[in-house]
Amino acid sequence: MTHLVEDYGLIILFLLVAAESSGVPVPGETALITSGILASRGHFDIEWVIVIAAAGAILGDNVGYWIGRKGGRRLLNQWEWTRKLRDRFLPPTERFFARHGGKTIFVARFVAILRVAGAWVAGIGHMPWWRFLLWNAAGGICWALLFGLLSYYLGEAAADAIERWGLIGGAVAAGVAILVFLGFHFVSKRVMSESD
Repeated sequence: MTHLVEDYGLIILFLLVAAESSGVPVPGETALITSGILASRGHFDIEWVIVIAAAGAILGDNVGYWIGRKGGRRLLNQWEWTRKLRDRFLPPTERFFARHGGKTIFVARFVAILRVAGAWVAGIGHMPWWRFLLWNAAGGICWALLFGLLSYYLGEAAADAIERWGLIGGAVAAGVAILVFLGFHFVSKRVMSESD
């Protein structure tokens, strides 16, 4: 099993992050966190984990953007009920992305549901691609750095704590990690609500 992880783990990381970013609800962020922890145990180089996760995020988001841009409106024009949704929600979406698109794409990378749907909505809302790409790349790189390094260093701390103080030390380290992730989640949620 260890050889399987070492041989194919980074490919799996790339595929999961890219799939999640393009709109498929798979655990891309969990794959990044797991890869960061495995890097802390010597299975991968953390630099490659970060580079591959960022590349998967950027590529996947661009796929999602173009799916939304080329097929989203076509889908919204299909049926009467989707045309009603289009008429109701598309104009405010276009206005929102014209005003707040860049920061929304950046912050969406850090919020689970938005990470899956943000690129599609940006494409459907016809956000200019170059602007999307710039903010998407910035968000993907920051996200990979933050979650990759946090999981790497917290994974290392948890392993050291278990080695030094047993399972109770590991549980305390895991508790601290959970608090850090929850704190970041609530801060990003607050930023999103303030941008509305």
